Amino acid sequence: MLLALNKPYGVLCQFSDADARRTLAEFVRQKDVYPAGRLDHDSEGLLLLTDDGRLAHKLTDPRHKQPKTYLVQVDGQVTDEAIAALRRGVMLNDGPTLPAGAEHAAEPDWLWPRDPPVRFRKLIPTSWIRITLREGRNRQVRRMTAAVGFPTLRLIRERIGPYALDGLEPGATRIITP
Repeated sequence: MLLALNKPYGVLCQFSDADARRTLAEFVRQKDVYPAGRLDHDSEGLLLLTDDGRLAHKLTDPRHKQPKTYLVQVDGQVTDEAIAALRRGVMLNDGPTLPAGAEHAAEPDWLWPRDPPVRFRKLIPTSWIRITLREGRNRQVRRMTAAVGFPTLRLIRERIGPYALDGLEPGATRIITP
């Protein structure tokens, strides 16, 4: 079984938590499925869960280089130079990243409101970019946008390999035929 979840902001990618924070158990009713990868507590969007260990390995092992696409709201008006740097790869404290797909993006009309909302600053604009990675380091997108001078305010994973959100509402699940 392969299950897509649109993970809401503030939800942990696990089924229980000793500190009583929100977890996947609030949204996933299927038994014996486990996340194929992770999505940070403060990130939103597509999370795949499966009961198939081989499929989970194919989706998460860096050797398979499954592309993961993120829609990212950043602090400031992102420049062409920053996009070019992301495309070349940037230096992080744990070494250089692989080149990423990166492009300017418009705020999508399908975007749901976030709770709590992203901070608003009257004199500093925000902008959107779409980034596609083929590696998955800890908080990599956030670290990459900060490295080019545009800290991430909101991060939404849109796609993993051939699987996409495709209109899935926050907190909703959909069974996928792999």
